[in-house]
Amino acid sequence: MPVPNQAALDFLLTRRSHPAKTLRAPVPARAQIEVLLRATARTPDHGKLEPWRFIVLEKPALARLAGLVPARAAALGVAQDKLDKAVAQYGDSDLAIVVVDSPVASDKIPPIEQTYSAGAVCLALLNAALASGWGANWLSGWASHDAVFCREGLGLLAHERVAGLIHIGTETSVPPDRPRPDLTLKTTWMAD
Repeated sequence: MPVPNQAALDFLLTRRSHPAKTLRAPVPARAQIEVLLRATARTPDHGKLEPWRFIVLEKPALARLAGLVPARAAALGVAQDKLDKAVAQYGDSDLAIVVVDSPVASDKIPPIEQTYSAGAVCLALLNAALASGWGANWLSGWASHDAVFCREGLGLLAHERVAGLIHIGTETSVPPDRPRPDLTLKTTWMAD
């Protein structure tokens, strides 16, 4: 009979992301971030390819990115409300970690499985931050999907994409829990 890690299970059953707009300083120090990244790097990775990497964005880098958003919005014809939201996502944040989907050439592991691993890294980082007592939120947004913004602002290579930005900080308000899925509508049981 397996021995459950009840504390870990209780955490997973009650975990809740915190809206990025409610996160403020203080943020984790570099040594604390390194612990979060070590925990995150234990994510399942078929073929041990490590098809992802991290970019830690501190306040000055986030401010620089917020300054790049308006020009890209104008070039793409992005509506003002979406422009404002993207500027705030970068400009109001004190710390965000970009998880970069960085696929590796492989005859055995298809690119889609490598992308799944990058997505799993996002969730692992989010959960590591929350388990460490920080507020955290996984975001993306139109700017993080724009190849020019990613190349010029983040230094991404042509084959790379942003899997997610994990904003981490001190929560300023406790969000209410949100409705959860009805698992009877989402689960199929097959006995044979």
